[in-house]
Amino acid sequence: MYKNQDRMQSLRSLILRRADLALTLLSCVLAGCATVPGRTTHDDPWQGMNRGIYKFNDGLDRAVLKPTAQGYKKVTPQWLRTGVGNVFSNLRYPVTIANQLLQAKPKLFLQDTCRFVTNTVFGLVGIFDVADKIGLREHDEDFGQTFARWGMPSGPYLVLPFFGPSSVRDAPGIVVGYFFNVLRNTNTPAGVEWGARGLEVIDKRASLLTTDATLDSAYDKYGVIRDAWVQRREYLIFDGNPPEEKIEEFIDDDTSKR
Repeated sequence: MYKNQDRMQSLRSLILRRADLALTLLSCVLAGCATVPGRTTHDDPWQGMNRGIYKFNDGLDRAVLKPTAQGYKKVTPQWLRTGVGNVFSNLRYPVTIANQLLQAKPKLFLQDTCRFVTNTVFGLVGIFDVADKIGLREHDEDFGQTFARWGMPSGPYLVLPFFGPSSVRDAPGIVVGYFFNVLRNTNTPAGVEWGARGLEVIDKRASLLTTDATLDSAYDKYGVIRDAWVQRREYLIFDGNPPEEKIEEFIDDDTSKR
């Protein structure tokens, strides 16, 4: 009996040592990720190709997506659209949680985990944003932001078919994020999954209908969308406090656009 106890004690000590080693290695990896974030630039050397893809996306939007979103908004009451938007925001939240951990933000990782669990359990799968009412604010993290926080520069601006504005750094993050989606990992039937994804796109487009008039009045919609996307990425990567751009950066960007 004593021999068995000694063996169990030895096994327990071994497991604890291995756990300590794993935590130490994880801490080192996360510490290594805490570098100067890679900036997002306006560099657009593939502008000809990008404008062609933008024209395709814009035509598809005008012909199909925008009219569908307008019809959806017309027949769906605001409270229901809010609930639908909340559900899809909650389904995307595991991506935010994973990236909080990868960016070495343990406090936000725990807060966002609590937010996801709270809204899933008490908010009826996220229909109601219960977490916000108790002070657990929403955050937005994705793999493109994580790559940036690890120090990866954005590379050139890139417009993707169907997805829109991106960059060489951010485009792979879209693919990785797809495999982290809750619908992808819960044995959801393919028809239900893609139906839900379609509804998510329509709901998102409906929420952006109010910006159409401003964009339509712009002299160069492509340039406005590009610059707004870059500013938005910088805002998200630096958690709302992007550093001021130097005059040289503006000069370089203007030169690259010519």
